[in-house]
Formats: sequence, C-alpha cells, structure tokens
Amino acid sequence: MIHLVTGGMRSGKSSYVEEQLKSCTKILYIATSMITDDEMKERVRIHKSRRGERYRTFEGHNKLHKVISEAIEENIMLECVGTLITNMIFDRYSDVEELTIEQTNKLEEEILIEINKIIDVSINKNIYIITNEVGMGLISEYKLSRVFTDIIGRVNQTIARKSDKVTLMVSGIPMLIKS
Repeated sequence: MIHLVTGGMRSGKSSYVEEQLKSCTKILYIATSMITDDEMKERVRIHKSRRGERYRTFEGHNKLHKVISEAIEENIMLECVGTLITNMIFDRYSDVEELTIEQTNKLEEEILIEINKIIDVSINKNIYIITNEVGMGLISEYKLSRVFTDIIGRVNQTIARKSDKVTLMVSGIPMLIKS
C-alpha cells in the first residue's frame, strides 16, 4: 500500500503518519534531510525521540529504491520528497540559476526515474510518502524556486497517480483525497 501524505510546512504530516503507524512494531524511517547546522540537529533529535525504538532510521537520499527493497520492515515512512528533490538538485548542480532548459528537463527526468523506482519496489510494503504541497502560491521570481516547484509538482502528481491513498493535511486535519 502506497499512501502519499501532502500538505504545507507544519501542517501535521509527520504526526499524522506516526499516528497511522502507532500499532506497528517495526518501522523503517527514511530521513532525506541533511544536518547542516545546530537548528537542524535539534530538529532531528526531537523527531527521533518522538518516534522511539520502534523505528529504525536510515539517513540519506541516494538510491532509496535499494534501501526500500532491502528493508526487512514492511512499514516505511519516507520523509520527505521535497528534501529528497532538493538534495538531488544540489548533488548535480551548485548554481541552478545557470541551468539551461535542457539541463532542467534532464534533471527532472533523473528525479522521476528514481521516484518511479521507489514506487516500483514499494508494491509489497506499506509505505507512507510525505511531501510538500508547494504549488499554491505565486510563481517565484527566482529560478531555483521555479525549478523546484515545477519538479516537485510533477513528482507529486506521479506519486499520487500511483498511490493507493492520498491525504492532504491542512492545519493538522487530514483530508482524504484518494482511497
């Protein structure tokens, strides 16, 4: 079962998924963020303490399809697609402002390939994929924001189409979009 959970920042996505998994004993938590400063280090510490011993944590963003396919846990929480995409962008390009249309299209294609691999290996697992809903505002004047919004928008659409269930979180309230 693939369950996509989307919503804005601080909308309650993580807490909602953790609640869905409260009866599970062994869960793989895939953290795609990288610790870059003390604030992020503290956020990670709080998240880990909240989740507890039932969760095994994998930290990284490369070849997650392999991590999922090799996981002994059948319940997986992947957080979050937005951070995964950001890391994949900066793994390839340090200056997004100089990307050509061709490079941007190739980057999106590579990201979609990885996302489709993740979905393909998740078929026999219960995976909760957390993402950010970012396309509800104005078009940014900054190229990095436009590239990111375009890519995550299409990635979210791909995941949603292939998901068994989609939930939109708004102010801590889950709204079932697809079941």
